[in-house]
Amino acid sequence: MATFLAQVGRFSARHRLLVVIAWLALFAGLAGVLAANGTGESADDTIPDSRASQALERMAAEFPGSASAEDTQTLQLVFHPDAGDVADPAVAQRIGAMLDEAADLPDLRSVTDPFDPARPAVAPDGSLAVATLTYAGLDEAGQEASYAAALRLQEQAPADLGVELGGNLVPLGAPEQGVGELIGVLAAFLVLVLTFGTLRAAGANLLVAAFGVGLGVLGVLAYGSITPIGENSLILAAMLGLAVGIDYGLFVLSRFQQELRAGRTVEDAVARATGTAGTAVVFAGATVVVALVALVVARIGFITVMGVAAAFAVVVAVLLSLTLLPVLLRTMGLSALPRRHRRALAEGRLRTEADADTGAGGFLRRWGALVVRRPVVSLLAGAVVLVTVALPVLGMRTAFHVPGGADPESTERAAYDLVLDAFGGVQSPLIVLAEGDQVAARTAAVEERLAALPGVASVSPAEIADSGQVARITVVPTGGPIDNATKDLVHELRADGGTLVDGVTLEVTGETAVGIDQDAALSTALVTYVVVIVLISMALLVLMFRSALVPVVATAGYLLSVLASFGASTAVFQWGWPFPLIRAAQGDPMMSLLPILLVGVLFGLAMDYQVFLVSRIKEMHDRGMPSRDAVLAGFSRAAPVLVAAASIMTVVFAGFASSTFAVAASIAFGLMVGVVADAFVVRLVLMPASLTLLGEAAWWLPRWLDRVLPHVDTEGHALADAPADAPAAPAPEPDPVRA
Repeated sequence: MATFLAQVGRFSARHRLLVVIAWLALFAGLAGVLAANGTGESADDTIPDSRASQALERMAAEFPGSASAEDTQTLQLVFHPDAGDVADPAVAQRIGAMLDEAADLPDLRSVTDPFDPARPAVAPDGSLAVATLTYAGLDEAGQEASYAAALRLQEQAPADLGVELGGNLVPLGAPEQGVGELIGVLAAFLVLVLTFGTLRAAGANLLVAAFGVGLGVLGVLAYGSITPIGENSLILAAMLGLAVGIDYGLFVLSRFQQELRAGRTVEDAVARATGTAGTAVVFAGATVVVALVALVVARIGFITVMGVAAAFAVVVAVLLSLTLLPVLLRTMGLSALPRRHRRALAEGRLRTEADADTGAGGFLRRWGALVVRRPVVSLLAGAVVLVTVALPVLGMRTAFHVPGGADPESTERAAYDLVLDAFGGVQSPLIVLAEGDQVAARTAAVEERLAALPGVASVSPAEIADSGQVARITVVPTGGPIDNATKDLVHELRADGGTLVDGVTLEVTGETAVGIDQDAALSTALVTYVVVIVLISMALLVLMFRSALVPVVATAGYLLSVLASFGASTAVFQWGWPFPLIRAAQGDPMMSLLPILLVGVLFGLAMDYQVFLVSRIKEMHDRGMPSRDAVLAGFSRAAPVLVAAASIMTVVFAGFASSTFAVAASIAFGLMVGVVADAFVVRLVLMPASLTLLGEAAWWLPRWLDRVLPHVDTEGHALADAPADAPAAPAPEPDPVRA
């Protein structure tokens, strides 16, 4: 592969205009597809084969006229006075006056009176009254204008009347990108400048990564114009595409600089950098793609789409680093080196490749020496840090949708909680379908048995379908849709649905039951996915390093970093612990899809760091160094690039973590913590300490397995001994780019 990739890099360097035109043509083609088809619909994030979804389809078939023909939306004005009963004449008069004002809101269809004897909406203790505002036929602009007007009415209400506005007319979506994301990119650029020592190289790296993000997102949008995709697919594709795009460019560019310092011509340096570092990039990118595509094991449509979309962005980043980046490398030539290195080349003071290898001293070399000298202490200290950060995972809760809005501090959430406390789960009821030949005659018995179940606040009279064999009963739980009591009630109804009343079979559905099923399905998928990821990790690492123990240590370290990511995310987003970067809402359970996404993405990144660190250690060992010396020598050579790559990942994810959009912020924060844990603790502490303790046993492999495994040159070291494509002459002409 190294030889092939070197040829790809050389071809790209020699045919720069052709490569640029090809990429621009692809960009234009995807833009044309998007323009021709327009923006597609958002993907449905439900799980169609769940019990609640199947029962919902059954209900729609039996009660075809249950859905309103009009596209209606509602808001609630919730009155919770500081003192006094809402039925008190003085308080009721003030509530009535505010409802008169509400009647003049734009596009309002109707407003209910909470004191109407026919349909009262007053809490039994008199502490709460609820009025419903109904709208119909609103377009997007009308939704925004009507909600803004209702929100102004709530904000101008007397404070002692305790008015909160429940519901939301405006579809929630990702806000515009803020300054945090820009700061993250600028910080990544600064790390690149410090790493390369020149603005040109840093700019080329960032330019290719930015183009890759644009192309990847455009490709996802073009696909979404044909097949519906979810908003989270775009978020993940952009976030991961930018991070790996910068990292892969860093690996190739740093190797290009090394080849130039070794005295090679620009074109030869491009080819060798693409063949050596490019091989590692291909393998690292392939592991990320495998991890993302493996999300298909979840058997959940929108999760699979997210994985494929992010995998496409990673593939684009890999291809750009192997083709478009060599174009820029050839164009920059020696300008990719810092000025002092160019001066040294001009004066004939060329560094050999061996000199370049041993030039990674400084702090990281001393750090590696400390870890190798004190492996037991280092191993224990690193493990204690990760376990401590991971401890909050024991209290982690997940939910597919959090009721009452995404912000726990909003008036929408306040209204929801007030109604929940006063009336139970009336805003998120359960719908029970009773089926049987004699169901019409047994509905009274069904209602009585349902009302006696723990966790039930009230039961509405049954509605009988035209077939006479299906009845629909609305059950209001005592708790909210994500409370354990409500989940227990759903599970009990399903467990006893065939025996609760003779001759009647019960099934539960509704928005609350659908959400419970989705959360359970994602939890089950997470366990399956972790098993698949561990098996993939073990297989890939055995193939790469021809070792039986290195994969065990590496996989254990990866799992620790994932648990640390879970723990930190739980503490910050669920428990509400303050963190300087976080501006999004806190205090809610973790979204159900977050753990499975973190497992997949962090696996790919962990394999990146594992490849670039342990392959250098193994290289030193294969050269004949004792195990302890090989760990230190390989660590000293790989650590600078690994630290730069992880630092870039960290600042990019930190920028996204500062978003006010809770979904993007939680994903980015989890990835940021996972990268820090894996790169700076697992790979820079636990891995060298473990390899030092294992000694020569670290590279043991059963003979039978050694015979059947193919040899994989992960970093393309075989290319280092190959001669340049053009034979050296006694007096070569100056390279045109160098001149």
